[in-house]
Amino acid sequence: MPTPAPLPPEALYMACDPAQLGFASSSELPDLDAAQIHGRAVEAMQLGLDMKHAGYNLFVLGETGSGRHAITQQLLDAGRHNGSTPADWCYVYNFADTTRPRLLRLPCGRGTRLRDDLQQFVAALTPAINAVFQGEDYRERIEALQEEAKQREATALKALGDEAVQQGIALVHAPAGLVFVPMQDDHESPLSPEDYEKLPDARKAELAEHLQSLHERLHKVTNEFPRWHQETLNRMKQAGSEALRTTVTHLVEDLKPRYADLPEVGQYLDAALADIIESGESLRASTHSEGDTETTTYSGSIALQRYLVNLLVANPADGARPVVYEDHPTLQNLLGRIEAQVHMGALISNFTLIRAGALHRANGGFLVLDALKVLQQPYAWDGLKRCLKSGRVRIESLSELIGLTSTVQLEPEPMPLDLKIVLIGERLVYYLLSQYDPDFPALFKINADLESEIERNPANTVAYARLIATLARREQLRPLSAPAVARVIEHAARLASDAQRLSTQTQPLDDLMREADHAAATAQVERIEREHVEAALAAHRHRHERIQERYQEQILRGQILVDTTGEHVGQVNGLAVIVLGESTFAHPVRITATVRVGEGEVIDIEREVKLGGPIHSKGVLILSSFMAARFGLRLPLSLKASLVFEQSYGGVEGDSASVAELAALLSAVADVPLKQSLAVTGSVNQFGVVQPVGGINEKIEGYFDICAARGLTGEQGVLIPAPNAVHLMLKPEVVQAVRDGKFRIWAVGTVDEALELLTGLSAGAPDAQGNMPEGSMNARIAAGLQKLARLRKEFGRDKPAAGDAES
Repeated sequence: MPTPAPLPPEALYMACDPAQLGFASSSELPDLDAAQIHGRAVEAMQLGLDMKHAGYNLFVLGETGSGRHAITQQLLDAGRHNGSTPADWCYVYNFADTTRPRLLRLPCGRGTRLRDDLQQFVAALTPAINAVFQGEDYRERIEALQEEAKQREATALKALGDEAVQQGIALVHAPAGLVFVPMQDDHESPLSPEDYEKLPDARKAELAEHLQSLHERLHKVTNEFPRWHQETLNRMKQAGSEALRTTVTHLVEDLKPRYADLPEVGQYLDAALADIIESGESLRASTHSEGDTETTTYSGSIALQRYLVNLLVANPADGARPVVYEDHPTLQNLLGRIEAQVHMGALISNFTLIRAGALHRANGGFLVLDALKVLQQPYAWDGLKRCLKSGRVRIESLSELIGLTSTVQLEPEPMPLDLKIVLIGERLVYYLLSQYDPDFPALFKINADLESEIERNPANTVAYARLIATLARREQLRPLSAPAVARVIEHAARLASDAQRLSTQTQPLDDLMREADHAAATAQVERIEREHVEAALAAHRHRHERIQERYQEQILRGQILVDTTGEHVGQVNGLAVIVLGESTFAHPVRITATVRVGEGEVIDIEREVKLGGPIHSKGVLILSSFMAARFGLRLPLSLKASLVFEQSYGGVEGDSASVAELAALLSAVADVPLKQSLAVTGSVNQFGVVQPVGGINEKIEGYFDICAARGLTGEQGVLIPAPNAVHLMLKPEVVQAVRDGKFRIWAVGTVDEALELLTGLSAGAPDAQGNMPEGSMNARIAAGLQKLARLRKEFGRDKPAAGDAES
């Protein structure tokens, strides 16, 4: 086959013709529908959003900066006005069980009204309670009850005292309490101890009997006092409840018609009314002690605050479904939390301190989460799965989950869950979850895989121009002229590392247009032109090329040995790519090979010292297999070879240097020098076919920069795999140098083509007997291998046999 010709300048850069775009300014273009770029993903997302069955949540797969969030937001904003109207949710006091607050579901927009109504109700309740208990009728009734109680006790004691007097005994109030004392015969004064001693024994016995009987009866009477007192208190409480009933009932009855269509609200109002009537006077004490109905209710106390409503979720009255983006998805931020306040050294809480989580706020709509962030938060992923599997949101405390608390806590009624979860993440995260989490496939049935790149054809080019216009409008940038849009499209092809593809990553495009807009603003023009885009690209390169310049400086100063002229046996220029953040660049690296007599072993020095990665080691084994298959059929390979990246002090990975390593190895075997003016990249298979590699543009430009710095001679160039020719989007300096004949790029399809360019010799094809044409590169390789085989054979013949005595 003839030696490949250098690629023409036209093949090195596919320009975008502004005249073919059909507009003068991006302001003329309508916004782009995401389905035109990501049709497959948008179709999947639409299916997931429309499905009503459980488990049809979404996972949006895409690379960082691909516009995943913007596309998701666009679809959710369009779909939030369709479907069922979301509900409002409130927590209210549970009068039957204070530790389990009740959950009320209300139609959209009604929650705010109920909250406001009950705030007004409580505000009106305070003066109503005060008016009732400060009223004249109530005070008179209470005083009458208290007087009646006193009279009852006094009557009982008087009757007992009168009976005692008839028996010559008086009931006297002493410091120690009520006591019975014997009286003189005139019943006017008590007997003194001396007089008592003078009484006959019969009289003493009679008085002792009477005293014992009276003491027993006094004991029975005084034992009745607490019961009478409690009866009085109950009657007073009943009086307070009856006084409240008339006043409060009309306040509650005024509220009921507004919620006649909501039985749960009506039941709650009835329970609240019953509790107010039951509480009676205690509510008055609460209003006096607290003074403000908004103060915190502590455990065990009774306050008007419990008749308020904790509006957990309030949706807009227009009925739009909520779209919630939770950027910090901790367990509490997802499932809600119960706050507490310190009271006398203890943490106290109540239903008004329940706070909604993202799942509560998004209920009835959509919740968008970053998958990796959820997985990074302790217990968040498990908590989310529990809610999706149970269909309810139960507020969980992290301290309770890990066993740090054992106190009695509130257990709010769980909220029924009806929403769509949209996880956004990298493809690796999705596939890892699919592989290792058995619950994941059942909970996230829809995967929407965004395109990383699209074909660069006329239709997609026009659509891409609309994408650029949409991004500019979204960022409120100046409109772009057609040449500026064309330059951005060309940059998108460079980002895709393929002249026939366009990258769908919008973040670098956004950054580029913002910086171009800044350049246009500095120039005080109303439109972004091509030169502003070029200025932004140049500024970006300048910001990120410090490390690249240090590499080039070391090569030009001779600290890193790289030749760009002359010839050398077993030595070739490879190309290495370095990725540092947003910066990707390449530089030439010297690859050398040496051979000696051996048993067909090719030593990868990088692998031996554990600097070579598995893919690089695989490439060395493949080139070894190619050499054995081509030249080892007629005689055994009797060489031992070593391959190394010179001055490489870090890891080496990838197989893109396989062609260069094979060329250096064959050069060393054949003792044929390789041109140092050429650099080589490409991988090779076992049949000698050159395969495509990545970073092709950076590799060519990296070697070009070194050659340009030393002076272009017209002999310098780069050998690339033929399939990589469609990936070329080289910078203008390289294209111009090729056009001027000062630099060349060849696309090779086989190792033989690469050897012909590197050596200047014909590769040579074997004849029917397997012999190579004399003077060809392959013939010289075969001759070199025969020489090594002969040396090995002679060495084996001259070696003393085992057991022979040495002379």
